[in-house]
Amino acid sequence: MKQHTLQLAAVEDTLALGAALAKALQPPLTIYLSGELGSGKTTLVRGLAHALGYAGPVRSPTYTLLERYDLGACTLLHLDLYRLADAAELELLGLRDELEPDAVCLVEWPERGVGHLPPADLVIVMQHRDGGRNATLSASSAAGRDCLQVIGPSHAHEPTRQ
Repeated sequence: MKQHTLQLAAVEDTLALGAALAKALQPPLTIYLSGELGSGKTTLVRGLAHALGYAGPVRSPTYTLLERYDLGACTLLHLDLYRLADAAELELLGLRDELEPDAVCLVEWPERGVGHLPPADLVIVMQHRDGGRNATLSASSAAGRDCLQVIGPSHAHEPTRQ
């Protein structure tokens, strides 16, 4: 499995990672975003959406579960499953109907939707660290490996060891 770990010292670094990811997207694509509350998952989505031309606010769809952004070249589907009581609730959302050939599906808290989500092409794990965050990007399909190749290892470096 191809993997990169990036140090994100500031919010701007997380937004820049989202922008770099936007340049690498080739829909259809599913990206799982894991990490604790406040680890930067929605900030990453905001950077990605803004880099693709979306000018409005990007908030975590914690209560609506799904936010859709039609961006011309692609559709972003941003899911936040934190409050999902049962993974079967995803069927009620009609997620399968939303997954069009031009869709990029970004899923926060994917472990809460096991069995009802498309498989991940790319998994991004966000972790708090002293003075910032780490993001570990792992490809789990050819499409995910293509994304990592575009982002490139030059953007990745080992986390600071304490």
